[in-house]
Amino acid sequence: MTRDSEATTASQPADAGAVRAAAIMAADPALLLACLAAWKSDPALINRYAPAFRPLPARGPRAVHETDQETARAVRQSVLDELGRGAQAAGSAVLDDPAFRRMAEFAVGEPVGDEFVPLLREQAGFEKDRRHIKPTRRPAEDFEVIVIGAGMVGINAGVKLAEAGFRYTIFEERENLGGTWWINTYPGAAVDTPSHYYSFSFELNPDWQRYYPAGPEYLAYLRRVADKYQVTERIRFSTRVIACAWDAGTGKWNVTTERDGQRATHVATALITATGFLNRPAKPDLPGRESFGGVIVHSAEWDHAVELAGKRVVMLGTGCTAVQIATDIADLVGTLTVVQRQPHWIAPAKTLEGVPAETRWLLANVPYYHQWFRLRTYWFASDNNYDTPRIDWEWFATHVSASPANDKVMQVCLKYLDEMFGDRPDLKAKLTPDFPPYAKRIIKDPGYYAVLRRPDVALHTGVIDRLEPGTVILSDGTRVPCDVLILATGFTLDFLSTIDIRGRGGVRLGDAWRDPRAYLGVCTPGFPNLFTTAGPNTAPNHGGGHNLTGEEQVHFITECLQLMVERDLAAIEVTSEATSAYNKLVDQELDKTVWQHGKSAHGYYRNAVGRAVVACPWRMVDYWTRLRAPATGDFILTPAGAGR
Repeated sequence: MTRDSEATTASQPADAGAVRAAAIMAADPALLLACLAAWKSDPALINRYAPAFRPLPARGPRAVHETDQETARAVRQSVLDELGRGAQAAGSAVLDDPAFRRMAEFAVGEPVGDEFVPLLREQAGFEKDRRHIKPTRRPAEDFEVIVIGAGMVGINAGVKLAEAGFRYTIFEERENLGGTWWINTYPGAAVDTPSHYYSFSFELNPDWQRYYPAGPEYLAYLRRVADKYQVTERIRFSTRVIACAWDAGTGKWNVTTERDGQRATHVATALITATGFLNRPAKPDLPGRESFGGVIVHSAEWDHAVELAGKRVVMLGTGCTAVQIATDIADLVGTLTVVQRQPHWIAPAKTLEGVPAETRWLLANVPYYHQWFRLRTYWFASDNNYDTPRIDWEWFATHVSASPANDKVMQVCLKYLDEMFGDRPDLKAKLTPDFPPYAKRIIKDPGYYAVLRRPDVALHTGVIDRLEPGTVILSDGTRVPCDVLILATGFTLDFLSTIDIRGRGGVRLGDAWRDPRAYLGVCTPGFPNLFTTAGPNTAPNHGGGHNLTGEEQVHFITECLQLMVERDLAAIEVTSEATSAYNKLVDQELDKTVWQHGKSAHGYYRNAVGRAVVACPWRMVDYWTRLRAPATGDFILTPAGAGR
């Protein structure tokens, strides 16, 4: 950011030179300077100009500095001159880590620890992930990998397996790829993680139309990636995996699939699950639904033939999906009644804001602008939030919030409540949680609070007791006339329980995972050559997104497979001792967080026995580092030809 009169958004000029000049004028001079230093391989440029850049008190992904007009003009002109000479993105790869760190610190306006440097180089897109087990041998002809699921992580696995030379097949039970973004087509469906970060580090997209992309735009991105890397042709659609069994005699997995009622068995050396952990829609028992007479639709099974215009709509649920639906349909329906079991902490956010044309031009045309932009976006959505869910026990004893850091988030949300409902104490009281932020997922408001102020929208706290013809009866006895009932009630926490996976001795994974535990969330004792993604305790709930978790897990899996090739192994299996030791550390760390001690907060973060089973307790950089390569001492390595 620069607070000079030149930093204005220009209208679209007609010729290319004017387009370029207008975009540079709208650009952040700090990011432009980082680009200059990168493509000229001259980090001294940062030191030369840095004194003229002052950190903003409130920093974020769009701006971290302010500077004077003269400095901004000089940086912009230097960029224009370099572009005119045909500057190319060729320098950053040869910058050493200390130089890169200095540039990264300038880009984010904060100190950057040494441990972050390799992660930032990879995740910002400056370089591809570094292989740790150097390939000297290629996989044998019969080394087949089966991937279950063709969502974001399944596509990622396909790309990286092919790069490493592994043959693979992806089985997808639905008729198209995309996972979550194929399933969820409800009104207003959108990503609530910034688009310039919530994408593959090896396939940056400069053309995002919104800073938080709508579902169809994100699905289109996944399709482009799958087509570009020839993953699509390796996917068998409409094919459901119903069982997987480890054959100790052959050292292979026998995978049973079903398509059009026909079953088939496939053999694989390694098995990767990429199904996520929220797959089956959670549907409440609603007495009287047979005589209701109206339409009942779950958000994950949206029927686009359902007529909403002018209808009396009741929606059960107030989570991330529900607020998107309410915001999208409010202008269309006749009346909307929202039934909340429990309020959420909701933060102000411009989730519907479009990306200006000038920014898209910069991302596509200025060498390294996209990488620095992504790096900054990641930085402010990741480990700088690490302390927020952690508990200060002395503070927590007398506050709703868990710590001073946690309280900062709560105060932002409370201020937003005051701004939106200062004149509506009734709504403010209903919408104020009694548990700390992050005990449940924070919601970024797409316009939900504004919808609740409408005269044709009502909010009730409670649950649905029963249905009668054309009427919803709430738990407090309130009768609500209803034509369409929307169930925005989320999903059942599955962790692969819907597939019959059997390891050594015929042990079912579902039995082994009654309280799900895995080593790094990826490997389970008794299940050789089985690798799970989105496993227990792997979600970066303090920040970031599923994209980073998926990339680092796929990297780890690829390293494990390469280890098998290099050492001519038939199987790799984590030990019970390593798994127990790892999970002891997980429990110790989670016990310090609101994910485990969330007061009255309920939801899918904790399982039936009350254990926080979703959240990863580590900083994102620490989990990334743990997954660089397998610690061979934690595994049973079975040579080819040995007893299995």
